[in-house]
Amino acid sequence: MKKRALLFFVFLVVLVQTVVHAQELNVRVTIAAPTVPNINKRNLEILQNTIRDFLNNNKWTNETYLPNERIETNFVITVTAWDGGSAYKAEAQIQSSRPVYATAYNSTLLNISDKDFDFNYNEGSALDYSDLNFISNLSSLLGFYAHTIIGLDKDSFGYLGGTPYYIKAQNTLNLAQASGNTGWKAADGLRNRYWLNQNLLDNSFEELRGFIFNYHFNGLDRMQQDQEKGTKKIISFLTGLTKMDRQKIGSIFPNVYFATKADELVNLLSLGNPQERITSYQLLSEIDPGNLNKYEALKPAKQGM
Repeated sequence: MKKRALLFFVFLVVLVQTVVHAQELNVRVTIAAPTVPNINKRNLEILQNTIRDFLNNNKWTNETYLPNERIETNFVITVTAWDGGSAYKAEAQIQSSRPVYATAYNSTLLNISDKDFDFNYNEGSALDYSDLNFISNLSSLLGFYAHTIIGLDKDSFGYLGGTPYYIKAQNTLNLAQASGNTGWKAADGLRNRYWLNQNLLDNSFEELRGFIFNYHFNGLDRMQQDQEKGTKKIISFLTGLTKMDRQKIGSIFPNVYFATKADELVNLLSLGNPQERITSYQLLSEIDPGNLNKYEALKPAKQGM
């Protein structure tokens, strides 16, 4: 009987560990307030741990993720003002990445700055989130980005695979609009959460979302098998982006995505032959003129006489 009890206990421990590791995100959170005098540092540390645990321990999908499948994510939150009580004005830098098959390399999928990451928090308070109701701006901000991060990860593994999660983020956005907090409405600016979500669900950006899938799953994930073939594929995927509406180039989604990927694209496409590098430069300068200075590195060096 004791042996059976011990086996049952071991089974429960394994089961609990499996549940703990079933979540989707592996988030690191850093909170700082370098310009805010007399801020409660202990409260910031508690808040940092609360946000980390909230993002890591919530179940954001109906799927089970293995520990090595969890999405690597960083939240760097900079508090810019504090009222001495529970109200914080802040900015956040949010980054997520996914592994490249058969390598130790992680490719960044999202690297975005949110200038309106304002919230209220009382020391020791728990964070709650609901798909049906607005509870707090902080939980809505975290829920919105959790679903967006998962959506981008899904897009990189399956064609338009992130749509259900962008819809969940949209639901959070819609609930938060009545709160009066900034960043949830179209009128709050051109580079906010509203427009990011709108772009991700807009059919006008289907080519870009298709590129995210092809670039990662059919390009990067195949580079270890055949580098030359992988480079050619990535160039062909870039060609498909020239169909994207030219008027959409300055929108937040392509702007943020290519700002995130420009250096990586240059490093990869520099492996091509001189003609491939020229083609890559021409394509990228048309698709993403905002990072033209980086793409200059793709031009083959002129040979001396």
